[in-house]
Parts: sequence; structure tokens; C-alpha cells
Amino acid sequence: MKYYAVIDTNVLLSALLSKKEESATVKVLDAVFDGKIIPLYHQEILAEYNDVLHREKFHLREALIQKIIESFKQYGVEIFPRPTGAVLIDMDDLIFYEVAMEKRNDDAYLVTGNQKHYPFKDFIVTPAEMMAIIKTAENM
Repeated sequence: MKYYAVIDTNVLLSALLSKKEESATVKVLDAVFDGKIIPLYHQEILAEYNDVLHREKFHLREALIQKIIESFKQYGVEIFPRPTGAVLIDMDDLIFYEVAMEKRNDDAYLVTGNQKHYPFKDFIVTPAEMMAIIKTAENM
């Protein structure tokens, strides 16, 4: 089974910086590359990925950053969301929420490490919760 998901920048960054292959964030990114998660994106999301991943303090290689962004574009689905009118604690997160909302009819998820930045909704999940959803479906 495949899952549509918007991957919040904090999850992507955590996966790339993690030294633990078993961390939930790494498993989410692996699921993207394995085709289990189809990433949903908008150009604003890719721009944020690009900006954050290029911050000097993270010491990420240019080739890795470009591979990630190009992979999301190649294997993901670009979404052009309609405004939801939602007001979030951090309005920079609105595009992530609206992209997920646009694909809710396809059971899309928003995977984030900052659930407090979003309204309480069952489709807004942590990386560990996303992996549990995938594992449960695989065991059925």
C-alpha cells in the first residue's frame, strides 16, 4: 500500500542528521525512497527544504540536498492547494497543512515533529505514528 504524505522540514532534516538507522525520521525518509510514501509538495515547501538544508550549521553536502529535492520532485506529487483559512501558530507551516488538506480525499498525512504547530487532526502524525500506520497495514 502507498501513502500520500507531506513531510515537514523538521522530519526531513532530522532524518538527514540522524546517526541512528532505526530512528522514525530515517524510516520515514526510507519509506519515501522505497515508494511506500509518495511525498506531496508545493514549490514553497521545496524552497523551504532548500533554504533550511543549506544552513551552514547542518554541514549537508550540496549533492545530498539536490538528490533529496530532485527525488521529491520526481517521485512526489506537486499540489496546488486552495486556501483553507486556517490560522496556525507558525504561519510558515500553513503551506504544509494546506497541501495535506488538498489530498485528504486520498487519505494524505502530514508527518511532523511539531504537532503543536498544527490543529489536532488524526492525519497530522509524528514520524513514529506514520511508520506504525504503514506497519499495521503491511501486517493485515
